[in-house]
Order: sequence, then C-alpha cells, then structure tokens
Amino acid sequence: MNVARGIQEATALRDSVAEELERAKSAAALHAVQRYVRPGMRVALGTGSTAAFAIRSLSERFPHGGFDLVASSRATEQLASGLGLTVRALRGNDRFDLMLDGADEVSPALDLTKGGGGALLREKLLARLSESVVILIDPTKLVGALGEKTPIPIEVVPFARSAVEHAVASLGYQSRCRLTPAGETYRTDNGNEILDLVPREPLRAPGEADRALHDLVGVVETGIFVGLADRVVVGHPDGTVEERTRPSARSP
Repeated sequence: MNVARGIQEATALRDSVAEELERAKSAAALHAVQRYVRPGMRVALGTGSTAAFAIRSLSERFPHGGFDLVASSRATEQLASGLGLTVRALRGNDRFDLMLDGADEVSPALDLTKGGGGALLREKLLARLSESVVILIDPTKLVGALGEKTPIPIEVVPFARSAVEHAVASLGYQSRCRLTPAGETYRTDNGNEILDLVPREPLRAPGEADRALHDLVGVVETGIFVGLADRVVVGHPDGTVEERTRPSARSP
C-alpha cells in the first residue's frame, strides 16, 4: 500500500510540475502575441512546445489571420494550418518583421541552445531573416552558460555522421545520435541526422564553439544561436512575465 501511495504521489507531483510549466509557456506566448504582433506583419514561426503556444495565441487573438506567415518545420505548418492560419513557403527575397520561437537554454547574454524540436537549421535561417527575434521560455530554460542543462544539437549529413562523431570527440564532446521514440534514427525535415553533444563543461565562449563545429565537414548547422535573440520573454506559472533584452535589441 505504501509503495502504491508513493507512486501515486510521485505521479501527482510530476503532473503538477508539468502543468506549471505549461502555464508558464502559455503566459509567455500570450504576452508576446499581445505586445508585439500586429495584423499585416510578416511573421516567422519557430518549432517546439512553446512556439506551439504562440501559434495558438495567434489564432485566438487574430481568428481571421491577416499575417504573412512562414513556418520553420512541417509540424509547425500543420499546427498553424489546422488552427486556420495560412502558411506559405519561404521565398528568396523574404524578410520578416518578427520571429516567435522557443529555446532549450538561454544564457545571461541571451545566447541560445536550440534544436530540441529538430528544426535548428530552418530556425536559424528564419532568425537571420527577421528584424526582431522574440524568444518565449519558462524559467527552467535559464542557465549560466549553454550546455549546462541540455545537449547541444548539430545537424549532420547522414554519410558524414561517423566522421563527425569522431571529430567532435577530439573537441571534447560526448555525442549521441538522436533517435525517434520507435528507436529509429531521427531525420530532420531536410533529410539530415542530429547529433546531441554534451560538452566537458558549459560553453563559456559559445561563438567560438559554434565556429569550431561549423569547421567540421559534414556539419550542416549547430544549435548554438549567438546574438540572434533580441528579447526573451520568461513566463511564470502564476501568469506573470518578465522580459530580458539585449542592449542592441532591434524594435519589433
């Protein structure tokens, strides 16, 4: 009986924590949409659980749409389309007023670890094409340095994966090929694979780490986002939010 009670209590605690994080993500998304989104804007959409809250907030606040939307993944496009939002393909001359996205980690300098949702290449491209990038997170994503809580994803060409695994080991990373829940090799929307890297210690110079990983033949993109976030909206379970802004942040 005591064992059963313990399992029930542990399950209830886990569910309670999950609900708190969901409320925090929802608060961040709602705040960003209310404050920064206006009809007629060109908006890039990220991928992941927090970005999904932003998409839902967009559809609720602006049920008739009126945006020029581009998504960073098929999953995001499907969610947005299912909620009545029109999403189009990326064009060669595209520029966006705003990008709404989440992050796996956020450092004090507002550098990011991204790619937990597998869309790091497309997310980085859209971020570079956006006038303002607003990142939505819950407080658990705040870290002292990147790599502190989550692995650093890199997208690699399948043919080169074994060579890249050898090369990143020489740079001091442990690596693991990302798998699907069914145990198969995960493939990105671009047909590539993802290696999740664990550094010896958190990255004190993420820009240097990003450049070193990019120098490896076979690495398509990294989940290290340096200098791309203009604002980070941190949502809390009680519905309050706080904003963190880079000194050189661009106005949305």
